[in-house]
Amino acid sequence: MELILTINGEQRMFSIAPSTRLLDLLRRAGYYGVKHGCDDGSCGMCTVLLDGTPILSCVTLAAKVNGRSILTIEGLGRVPELGWRRTEGLHPIQEAFIETGAIQCGFCTPAMVLAAKALLDRNPNPTEEEVREAFGGILCRCTGYLKPVQAVLRAAARMRGEPVPSIEEEARRMIIPPEAPLPLGEMVPGEEIAPPEPGGGTGLQTRTVVLPTIVLPQPVPETRVVGKPEKKVDALRLVQGKPAFTDDFEIRGMLHAKVLKSPVPHARIKRIDVSRARALPGVVAVLTYQDLPRVVYSTAGQSDPIPGPLDTFSLDSKVRFVGDRVAFVAAETLEIAEKALELIEVEYEELPAILDPRDAMKPGAPIIHDEPEYVPFNGSDPSRNLAAQIHIEIGEVDKGFEEADYIFEGEYVVPKVQQSSLETHVVITYWDEDDRLVIRTSTQVPFHVRRILAPVLGLPPKRIRVIKPRIGGGFGGKQEVLIEDIAAHLTIATGRPVRLEWTREEEFTSARSRHPMRIRLRTGVKRDGTIVANEMFVLSDTGAYGSHALTVAGNTGHKAMALYPAWDEKGEPRIRFHADVVYTNTPPSGAFRGYGVPQGFFAVEVHMERIARALGLDPLEFRLKNALKAGQEHPFSRAWSEGREPRPEIVHTCGLPECVRYGAAYVGWHEKFGNPDWHQVPGKPHLRRGIGVACVMQGTAIPYLDMGAASIKMNDDGSFNLLIGATDLGTGSDTVIAQMVAEVLGCPVEDIIVYSSDTDFTPFDKGAYASSTTYISGAAAVKAAEQVAEQIREVAAALLSERGAPVSPAELRLADRRVWAPDGRSVTLEEVALSSLHHRDQRQIMAVASYVSPVSPPPFAAQFAEVTVDVETGEVRVDRLVMAVDAGRIVNPLTASGQVEGGMVQALGYAVSEEMVFDERGRVVNPRFGPYKIFQAHEVPELGVIFIETIEPTHPFGIKAVAEIPMDGVAPAVVNAIYDAVGVWITEIPATPERVWRALRDLTGRSAG
Repeated sequence: MELILTINGEQRMFSIAPSTRLLDLLRRAGYYGVKHGCDDGSCGMCTVLLDGTPILSCVTLAAKVNGRSILTIEGLGRVPELGWRRTEGLHPIQEAFIETGAIQCGFCTPAMVLAAKALLDRNPNPTEEEVREAFGGILCRCTGYLKPVQAVLRAAARMRGEPVPSIEEEARRMIIPPEAPLPLGEMVPGEEIAPPEPGGGTGLQTRTVVLPTIVLPQPVPETRVVGKPEKKVDALRLVQGKPAFTDDFEIRGMLHAKVLKSPVPHARIKRIDVSRARALPGVVAVLTYQDLPRVVYSTAGQSDPIPGPLDTFSLDSKVRFVGDRVAFVAAETLEIAEKALELIEVEYEELPAILDPRDAMKPGAPIIHDEPEYVPFNGSDPSRNLAAQIHIEIGEVDKGFEEADYIFEGEYVVPKVQQSSLETHVVITYWDEDDRLVIRTSTQVPFHVRRILAPVLGLPPKRIRVIKPRIGGGFGGKQEVLIEDIAAHLTIATGRPVRLEWTREEEFTSARSRHPMRIRLRTGVKRDGTIVANEMFVLSDTGAYGSHALTVAGNTGHKAMALYPAWDEKGEPRIRFHADVVYTNTPPSGAFRGYGVPQGFFAVEVHMERIARALGLDPLEFRLKNALKAGQEHPFSRAWSEGREPRPEIVHTCGLPECVRYGAAYVGWHEKFGNPDWHQVPGKPHLRRGIGVACVMQGTAIPYLDMGAASIKMNDDGSFNLLIGATDLGTGSDTVIAQMVAEVLGCPVEDIIVYSSDTDFTPFDKGAYASSTTYISGAAAVKAAEQVAEQIREVAAALLSERGAPVSPAELRLADRRVWAPDGRSVTLEEVALSSLHHRDQRQIMAVASYVSPVSPPPFAAQFAEVTVDVETGEVRVDRLVMAVDAGRIVNPLTASGQVEGGMVQALGYAVSEEMVFDERGRVVNPRFGPYKIFQAHEVPELGVIFIETIEPTHPFGIKAVAEIPMDGVAPAVVNAIYDAVGVWITEIPATPERVWRALRDLTGRSAG
């Protein structure tokens, strides 16, 4: 049928099938700002404006909108200067999204901007509630929604002609300078730490002030770029909806791939007949295990050698979970590929399945991995369904328990949850003109992808090129070689380009998820609250395959138990840690932001609260009394290092006491905790308020292992090309690394052109994981920048000496795009570049540097939560989350606070709503948004962020990690707040209304008895 649409003011005619979705029509027509994140309208990524009203284009038939007007993000606003051509510029909403740091991965940005435009067109003075309502149905997994809401409020004020303070002005007002430490319990002056008053509307829970509070316990070096709220280097392309993501790339002759999945949890394939599928017109290839080389590998995107078992094949004659791979199809269209799957005949010999990890190691349990090619690693024993085992004993643990006056025990259960990045896994593969296989993929680990796939595909690494475009969220789920081999096998089989994209349901059934765990804790304590022994036993469920099995469980102990070392009188820790990581016939677990630490801290921090309450101790004082301190050795550093040889590490900086102090002041802890009046809700006797806390620590990179590198080249105009293998997932790593380079080279960030990451052109980098990018890759970039700066000073010294008194390179400094002599003379960076490239002693000013860290300096944080609990229904409403974080020097407060805000909201789902649920056949019963509940904009509580700046001496700019630690403390702080409100302990999360109601009922029953 023929269709006429006016798209972004231009009338266009299309010839379409009646079943064509508007989303597909728009993307095929080149409007890539319209994104695909689901197929049922539950994510909102496909939002466009139809005659000014937001609609979901993935559930709208194109035929239904014939003759109407569509606005996509491409039609809203553009960069004002395009060579000699001038445009009207960006829309104020786009500008506000950029300046407030409201863009992280950017996948949801076009939908949010369009929804905001529709709102402001009809209501130029919205309340915060109305802004959040406008974002309803548009999910965001990165930002926590706070900065997008602030961006819209600022844009609305600016469009009304009202003055709006610049971000730079805010930055100056939000810093608390060094001062004498305050005794624990003493209030920080309210005007210094209290959230600023909202700037507009009524009943606002959100500060219109965008930046976090930054506390400086000590003076920090003066810098021009580092520490400033610079705009993200990729924000312009993302706010305009430019084709930046994997699926925004097209190539002629591209085939579409689909995968036949197992409908049973455990079986051997007795017979598979693909003849009917291969005969279907439009089908180009169908592959089964009989067609591919049998090469065992691990999908875990980790450094060589991978610290885990090799237990995976691209295709196997055995399936191990519902959703496991059975066959691959490539066809001319997606519809034909899906039809071909229906024509494949498979006869299964079903085997007994293990769905509960507690059954995995029982005598007589079915063996999930009985393949002879299995390669174990460090404790793997497939005959016992054991993917990994860890046993660590530090110090005289039994003696500590003998000395204890009290021994506290508890068991805690954490669920299997999905990363839920809004961009699903997507890959495109093709042969280039030199017969090299190109893999364009949304991955966190491009260099690991190349290394791992080379033997699987029968290609040397030099014939594989991996290109990482923009990534629409990863959170660890894309630290996995998950679908790249499928498309690559089909390209090898057909010789043609192949595209494969997981559906939202496939993300739940066939991708990776967080390891569910059962954790038993046993702690010995003296009467005065001194911890003298700590013991943790972990049963971790790795699912059907063992990717990340060892390292995730190791981190559960390494980070969470290390916070409370249980020192003896000689200063030796007393810690016992044991983990069994078992196979089950459920979807595989893998990497997820926090990497085992959120599981551990849920158990540890609820356990610590129970001890403090039982002994009548102040929860804050009890924690700080026993917590790890600066100058002490990390207690696990001698015993564990991701499966490699451990080496002792000293903790040089620890701002945890200040985090507790300032966080408590921010939330008014001392006025609320133990105050019965505050716990009551006037006029609502069925509601109770509670306040809770958790202290946490994380790590920064993996010492003596993971490496990052950077290359910097100077251009004719004095700008620089920065090539890094690091992967920006929306974290802002491209920006903060550019800031550090700009600081060294004395130029603004706009003069640093960042490229990341392409295995052909950018230097090696281990990838985006372990909270390492800013620390490791940033240090490499700083080293390269220092070498470039030295070369610049050499050329500048020659130029200045020609023009006046001689100067040596060592005397010169770089600032304001110039090179300065002590007497005030200067030359521009452009003059230096032109001289070096064209005039005399010609050479390219450039450098390459690498960095491997000998340490993993831990960030620390105090997480506070306030809740309201309905004692009649068990419903928990989280009213406020505040996190005070010591992440070292903050390179960019916009991106860093965005990481904390988004992480807290992601962790809030872990605390109260998110859980993958399985039926008795091992099938996920909630494999889509809606039944799987992640938070929407109107459901998010008030968020507050405080940074306690310490200067970490192991990094040139004093930084530590910030990306993962926001995941660690929310769940225990919320559960502790629930206890504070209603007196029941929730030892299994999420804390759903049913779980809380049952706990309240049990408490009432015990009281009555």
